[in-house]
Amino acid sequence: MFTKVERLISVRNLRPKKKEGFLKIISIFSFLGIMLGVAILIIVMSVMNGFKTELTNKILGLNPHIIIQPNGLNIDEEYVSKIKNNFKDIIVSKTFSGEGIIIINDQAKGVIFKGVNNEEKKIKEFLENNIVSGDVKKFKKKSIFIGSELAFNLNLVEGDSINLMSSAFVSTPLGTLPKQESFNVAGIFNTGFVEFDQNIIFLTTDDALSIFDKDTKDQNLEIYLKNPLEANLYKKQIEKINQNYFIYTWSDLNKSFFSALKVERNVMFIILTLIIIVAAFNIISGLTILIKNKTKEIAILKTLGLNNTSIKKSFFLTGFTIGFFATISGIILGTTFSSNIEKVRIFLSKVFKLEIFPSDIYFLEELPSEINLYSIFLIFILSLLVSAIASYIPARHISKMKTFRALKYE
Repeated sequence: MFTKVERLISVRNLRPKKKEGFLKIISIFSFLGIMLGVAILIIVMSVMNGFKTELTNKILGLNPHIIIQPNGLNIDEEYVSKIKNNFKDIIVSKTFSGEGIIIINDQAKGVIFKGVNNEEKKIKEFLENNIVSGDVKKFKKKSIFIGSELAFNLNLVEGDSINLMSSAFVSTPLGTLPKQESFNVAGIFNTGFVEFDQNIIFLTTDDALSIFDKDTKDQNLEIYLKNPLEANLYKKQIEKINQNYFIYTWSDLNKSFFSALKVERNVMFIILTLIIIVAAFNIISGLTILIKNKTKEIAILKTLGLNNTSIKKSFFLTGFTIGFFATISGIILGTTFSSNIEKVRIFLSKVFKLEIFPSDIYFLEELPSEINLYSIFLIFILSLLVSAIASYIPARHISKMKTFRALKYE
């Protein structure tokens, strides 16, 4: 593609003479600009990818993949049997959830009561994998499991007794009052998802129905899949069995959130790409000055028989080489930084006494990062394309130079 002469001229151009020190500075800034632009783009994309993956895993780990609500009808056993027979690789359980208030020592907080089957394998695995204190075997009637954040805020420990108040009302001699029941804390769990740990409590399905004054026909049907990403496909097939029930998936519940995350990721990609484009302007200015200073040398090369195409290719190669090696360096820097971003966050937090990536705002305890090869490849191609365009623009003007004018006073 490039002849030996063209490569030799390009190498000579990359080694400016002492009197051309300004060109060297421009070349260094071009290199650093593209390198930092590529590195920052990779770091930001890795954090965005990691953030999406971590939140997805948290959401999938904490919530059912498909929820079927009775919609005023009774979910009978025949319907449940049809679902189980049609889909062999799913887990089906009946639950009930509602909003209520937890009361202890003159403190109160609104939370979500999630009634679950304490014998369900999925529930047992979840509690066992995330338990901080307590015993899953103690999770039975009139006992609850609470999140670590909620336990900390209300100063609760295993064995404490608390009151739960629901939105259901009961008649008393004093009038109609919200229904209250007393429970013992059987254990405390910690998922690492702050929003979940401070707003959810688990109790048995029977207790949930009791405190909300509901019966079994009001229960929801929750389905867990081996591959949660196929939830929408399963949803369409389940709807064909009976269309009278209201069916939605985990992605339906979080549709706006993930859409916003996707838009933010795309906007960040476009904005940070401008860093590379701005850095590429240094290549244009550097090559333009270099060509202007090399007017005599270019004229001599033309006189010796080197055609315009070869000369353009040699100067194009000069700019493209800067962009290529800057891109490679940026990829190495970006991937290295992304791989150790949590360590960097901890170090900066200690040095500057700042809380970087607070868990109460971003819902995660650690700064996530996921290096995506497709994203790196896309950034690599984009950076090379910008470098190629920036190198071609000044190089194409060489063909317009007149040899006799350049050598007129030599």
